[in-house]
Amino acid sequence: MSTRALVTGLGIIAPNGVGTEAYWSATLAGKSGIDQISAFDPSGYSTTLAGSVEEFAAAEFVPGRLIVQTDRWTQFGLAATAMALRDAGVEAADMPEYGVGVVTASSSGGNEFGQREIGRLWSQGPGAVGVYQSIAWFYAATTGQISIREKARGRCGVVVSEQAGGLDALGQARRVLREDGGVVVSGGTEAPLSPYALVCQIKSGRLSDARNPDECYLPFDRRARGHVPGEGGAILVAETDESARSRAANPYGEIAGYAATFDPRPGSGRPPALRRAIVQALADAGRAPEEVDVVFADAAGVPELDRAEAEAITAVFGPRGVPVTAPKTMTGRLYAGGSALDAAAALLSIRDAVIPPTVGTARLDPVCDIDLVYGGPRDARVRTALVLARGAGGFNSAMVLTAP
Repeated sequence: MSTRALVTGLGIIAPNGVGTEAYWSATLAGKSGIDQISAFDPSGYSTTLAGSVEEFAAAEFVPGRLIVQTDRWTQFGLAATAMALRDAGVEAADMPEYGVGVVTASSSGGNEFGQREIGRLWSQGPGAVGVYQSIAWFYAATTGQISIREKARGRCGVVVSEQAGGLDALGQARRVLREDGGVVVSGGTEAPLSPYALVCQIKSGRLSDARNPDECYLPFDRRARGHVPGEGGAILVAETDESARSRAANPYGEIAGYAATFDPRPGSGRPPALRRAIVQALADAGRAPEEVDVVFADAAGVPELDRAEAEAITAVFGPRGVPVTAPKTMTGRLYAGGSALDAAAALLSIRDAVIPPTVGTARLDPVCDIDLVYGGPRDARVRTALVLARGAGGFNSAMVLTAP
């Protein structure tokens, strides 16, 4: 169980940038991708703002025959995978037959594709439903399509744990590397901006009804009133140190520690389990709290959830004991893609010795006694980063990423 999991490639599709460097430069500049939903008229919904990937053209990344078979969420995954493999210098065709695996995360699946086909069913009858409806909506569709497209015939899987899914997929990728070796393509993407998907999210009661993009997602702020959704995500290439050395790869960093916990049922009187996930992830990485240089927060934007997260962070690191940031304020919450994107951002922080800012938040909730990085990026030597994620229903995940 001593095999290291090194991250050698990144592929990013985000509302504020398509491609790793485009996303990163926009994030450090505090450029947000949140605006009014453009995929349909949102005026009849309580939430009208989201992080949309306006610059993405599927035809630039995905063959036409696959576009008709896949939902936008899978197209993001295919594009991000191609970017990540190119960045890592991995050619799956040159690897052993079962040397490349795929583990992705999904939260809502191919909801836009599914809504379109169900509309055809009700308006035109069963004969109008496309043959790809049976696979395009399914949570594992992205994993399957990546595996086929890239000829990645190693161990494959999909994780469904909402916002925590991106970290859980990377945690599973590390497990696969320890058992099978080789290379694993992992992370998550999401495209939850169809009318049906938005209605499902609104029912959670956690979405913001703000109409101003600058004030719609303010985690840890005394004005916090929920979050807005977003689309996109990140795919990472993880591989063993042996595999990376054989190609003279230049890793971004290492997946050094990971833990997942589940909250007790409401009304049980037991505390949330995020703190336990943090402690276990640090123990798994062999790191003490004082060695952590930055925390990428889950940042729900819901006051009680923000306070619970701040309490967990201060319980481990002390009041204002570690810089905390939430660059997802520039993209919205990407669900299965969100924590994978945070993991990519943490690795870029390690690479460039800078902590990206939290935008929007300006009046810190006094109950949240954390050192939130806002107002601009902060130069800092980052050798160890902690990424946190919570999924609706009680999922908690924590991941420690360290310098290579």
